[in-house]
Amino acid sequence: MKKINFESIVNTLLKNFFQGLVIIGPIGLTIFVIWYIITSIDNIIPSIAKEIPGLVFVSAILITALLGYLGNKFVIGKFFFEAVDSLLEKTPGVKHIYTPTKDVMSSFVGDKKKFNHPVWVKTNEHPEIWRIGFLTQKEMADVDKHNYVAVYLPHSYAISGWVIITEEKNIKPVVGMTAASAMKFAVSGGVAGFHSEENIFKSSEEKI
Repeated sequence: MKKINFESIVNTLLKNFFQGLVIIGPIGLTIFVIWYIITSIDNIIPSIAKEIPGLVFVSAILITALLGYLGNKFVIGKFFFEAVDSLLEKTPGVKHIYTPTKDVMSSFVGDKKKFNHPVWVKTNEHPEIWRIGFLTQKEMADVDKHNYVAVYLPHSYAISGWVIITEEKNIKPVVGMTAASAMKFAVSGGVAGFHSEENIFKSSEEKI
C-alpha cells in the first residue's frame, strides 16, 4: 500500500515538474535571448556599457530606425544608400557576402518580404503527402524549368529549411492562414493551430 502511495506521489511530482518546465522554459529562454542580444550589443563599447548599461543597445536601435527613416523618406537619403548598395554589390569579394545577406534579410523584413505566399506542396503521390511552404519564385523559365516553381520548406523547431523545385500543379495556395500563422504552424511542427492564437494540444482544463 505504501509503495503505491509513494509511486503516486513521485508520478504527481514528475508530472507537475514537467508542466512547470513547459511554463518557465519558453519564458526563461526568451529572457535569456533578449538579455544576450542586449549585452552583446552593449559590449561593442564596453566603457559606456559599464557606466550606463543598455545605453549602447538603445542607441543602436534608435540609429537603425533613423537610418531606415532617412532612407525611405528623403531623396538624398535614398540616393546615398542606393549608391552604397550599388558599390557593395559591384565590389569583388564583398558582393559575395553583402548580396546574399541583403537578400536573406529582405526576405524576412522590410517592404520586399518574400515569405508571404504560403502554399501546400505535394511531396509524395502514393501515399499522398502535403507539406506547408512558401512560394519564392513563381516561374523558373530562366533556368529552363518551364511550369516549375521554387518553394521554401521550413524545418520544424529550427531556423533552417530547404528549397525544392516542383511543378506548378503540385502546389495550392493556403486558405485560412496568414503568412505568419503558416510559418508558426510549420516551425512548431503543427503544434500551433491554424491561427496564431490556437494550440491543438490545450489541456482539458483550458478547453472548458
